[in-house]
Amino acid sequence: MKLLSVKSAAAVAMTSALLLSGCANKAVVSYGDAQAVETTDINFGSTDLQKVASQMTDSLLASPVVGTMTTNTRPIVFVERIKNKTSEHIDTESITDSISTQLLRSGKFRFVDMTRVEAVREQLNFQNVDPLVDPNTAIAFGQQVGAQYMLYGNLSSIVKSNADKADVYYKFTMRLMDLKSGLVEWADETEIRKTREKSTFGW
Repeated sequence: MKLLSVKSAAAVAMTSALLLSGCANKAVVSYGDAQAVETTDINFGSTDLQKVASQMTDSLLASPVVGTMTTNTRPIVFVERIKNKTSEHIDTESITDSISTQLLRSGKFRFVDMTRVEAVREQLNFQNVDPLVDPNTAIAFGQQVGAQYMLYGNLSSIVKSNADKADVYYKFTMRLMDLKSGLVEWADETEIRKTREKSTFGW
């Protein structure tokens, strides 16, 4: 009986230890500030995305040429996906989406979404060909409005590093082209530089 009590006590102790260990290793999840400055590493991050998108949008909207262009009308713009010319895997579609959204919110532009052209074509084909659709409600072909301007840009970088220091320079450029004349009506660029120095305790 005494031996059984000792075994029972040992089992309880082991179970308690396992439970405490599990609690100690349990991750705590909480919400963070999406606008907070990200300083995890020197790679292109969320803070950089927000910075370049806001600066380019503000510059475009403040341009005198664009001001004249949008005085009595809302030009239709096609936004080409930003080209990633860096050595990093960067989701440039997020930059494109952020700029498009901010410009649309300004109320000065309208957009055509070229990434959805194939889906639209399939839907129009369905409406005009499939006998299940009432012809009186089908949208006829050839009624979509074409873009007047194209907004496009590049993200490039220069990386230099040695045993004690790493330096990354990013340059983001954008241009607005008149599709009828081929003239570039607006252009701007913004730069970001990040450095990482080796501390006493290593990287």
